[in-house]
Amino acid sequence: MALRVFPGVDEVMPVAGTPPAAAVLRAGAPVGYVFHTRQVVASSGYSGKPFDVVVGIDLEGRITGAEIVEHQEPILAIGVDSAALAAFVAAHQGHDIRQPLIVRRDGAAGPNEVSAVSGATISSVVIGNAILSAAREIARSRGLLGAASLDAAADLYRPGSWTQLVNDGALVRLALTVGQVHAAFADSGARLYPSGAGASDPQATFIELYAGLVTPAGLGRALVGEAGYERVLAARGAGDQLLFVGAQGLYSFKGTRYVRQGVFDRIQLVQGERTLSFTAADHVRLETLAIAGAPELREMGLFVLGANSGFRPVAPWRLELLVTGADHESLKSFAVAYALPPAFGATPAAAQVAETGGLPWREAWQERWLDIAVLALALAALTLILVFQDWIAVRRRLYLYARTGFLLFALVWLGWYATAQLSVLNVLTFADAVRTEFRWDVFLIEPLHFVLWSYVAVTMLFLGRGVFCGWLCPFGALQELLNRLARLARVPQRRLPFALHERLWPIKYMLFLGLFALSLGGVGFLVQAIEVEPFKTAIVLHFQRTWPFLIYPAVLLFAGLFIERFFCRYLCPLGAALAIPARLRMFEWLKRRWQCGRQCGICEVECPVQAIHPDGHISPNECVHCLHCQVVYHDEAVCPPLVQRRKRLDALASSAGAVDAALAVQRNAGEGE
Repeated sequence: MALRVFPGVDEVMPVAGTPPAAAVLRAGAPVGYVFHTRQVVASSGYSGKPFDVVVGIDLEGRITGAEIVEHQEPILAIGVDSAALAAFVAAHQGHDIRQPLIVRRDGAAGPNEVSAVSGATISSVVIGNAILSAAREIARSRGLLGAASLDAAADLYRPGSWTQLVNDGALVRLALTVGQVHAAFADSGARLYPSGAGASDPQATFIELYAGLVTPAGLGRALVGEAGYERVLAARGAGDQLLFVGAQGLYSFKGTRYVRQGVFDRIQLVQGERTLSFTAADHVRLETLAIAGAPELREMGLFVLGANSGFRPVAPWRLELLVTGADHESLKSFAVAYALPPAFGATPAAAQVAETGGLPWREAWQERWLDIAVLALALAALTLILVFQDWIAVRRRLYLYARTGFLLFALVWLGWYATAQLSVLNVLTFADAVRTEFRWDVFLIEPLHFVLWSYVAVTMLFLGRGVFCGWLCPFGALQELLNRLARLARVPQRRLPFALHERLWPIKYMLFLGLFALSLGGVGFLVQAIEVEPFKTAIVLHFQRTWPFLIYPAVLLFAGLFIERFFCRYLCPLGAALAIPARLRMFEWLKRRWQCGRQCGICEVECPVQAIHPDGHISPNECVHCLHCQVVYHDEAVCPPLVQRRKRLDALASSAGAVDAALAVQRNAGEGE
């Protein structure tokens, strides 16, 4: 397989190094590396299950080939052509790993772009990110991206004075006065504990701190002298980096805890999402500086950043100074930022890779900004419909237009165009992430899914699961629209006896629990079992599958012509998964009268999914919040209590009219006399 992803090589060496990769040789000389993404970045799919791609890169940082070895993604295992998946992975060949790579869902791939596998956009993005991230990790560790590491033997920079160090950016400076620190604590109601002479003077120097990398040999020798540098070398390991920190002023950046507990609690280094603390074992004490013009620093030292710490010398970082208030609880942080000076040998390409790698979800959100905007507007419109549902329900024609329009939007745009059909697989993935290692970036990869799930979570809290099932599910919309056409064609509708209907409800809950149990083990049978949802065939893949997969959704849709939303009522595991937590909803917005279920059963008969019990109460587990019962509730020509009230008012009006007429006759007679 190594020869397939890196053609034309003569020999493949054993896997070695950290991260592990196999060097490949041509004519006895190394020309690149071959590696497995699973070994380098522990690649796992959107479902949380592992996958592995073998990749080759040359010494120029270009991908020579890629081939998928293993995957357990349900969306890929059934219904997605293996040849299409292989073509997607192979399309990474020739890409410069220094450049971003965008996975396009619309099929149009330009420079630095690849086309996603049709019907598996999220999995495509995850796989593409794993290939690129793993390639960059191997390239950094093998020095293929320029100044991926700073060697202690490098002699690229020889400063002549302390002033030159600061001017060149080799050292950065943080200067704080007592007044500035007092002001920072005053904002939070706390105060700084005075310490030392001048602590009450606002202009006094609280701290003047200098920090910077001193790994290059020329810089290290100039700063601490030949003898001091040799002593420093003894404290370093291969690949370790050296950080210099020195300061003067009233405040000690070292403190005293490191003497007792071995931890420096007043400084920390932050790089990206990683925060590095220092211990006494990392500390090399310095007494003097050899460089000309060095100030009289109160304290200084070198800190060793180990090769296994995750610190990247080419990437920007900041040093944070932590100051505790007089109450020993309030804490303020003051930071100074550092970027490696060009004189140290960092290249723009290396810095770019260090900053942009590993965040493919940002590219996905930027690419789909228009789709996100359309979805946000649609969700805003739906929110208005739900908030002003009484005003809309009173106007039957307006309700019909709003309802039909949104169902068409959910089916055509949200489903068939954007393929944003939520699935029970998303629920199982989230549950698995909570049990194992939760990562937001996995869920941010598909922006429309993330926005939808966020909206569904909020509406479940307030209204229950019906908002998604009744308004935002493309397959649910397809069933309801087809049933409307069937009614127009006078297809007879079947209403199951409530006793039988109630006993069929639990099927979907058992299906969900079965899928959840399967997800706790291997993917094996789950891949087949997840096909109980027809969403992939009918919505994501637009019915473009082999005929065995088409029979199931066709049967469900046919049944839905006679029993509206047949699948939603009895078989949908996603609806069951949403119904369980939705029982904790905060409000009950669907209005009922005391006559419901006692003197009147019209809403029970009219409910499209039979979510209303014979006693009149609405089952929140089955209601899809279609608002049809609210239209009936406000209809004075249909709702019996309103009909009776109108008749009484008409009778009173008639009686009042008769009395008025009689009085008028009497008045006329009196006037005649």
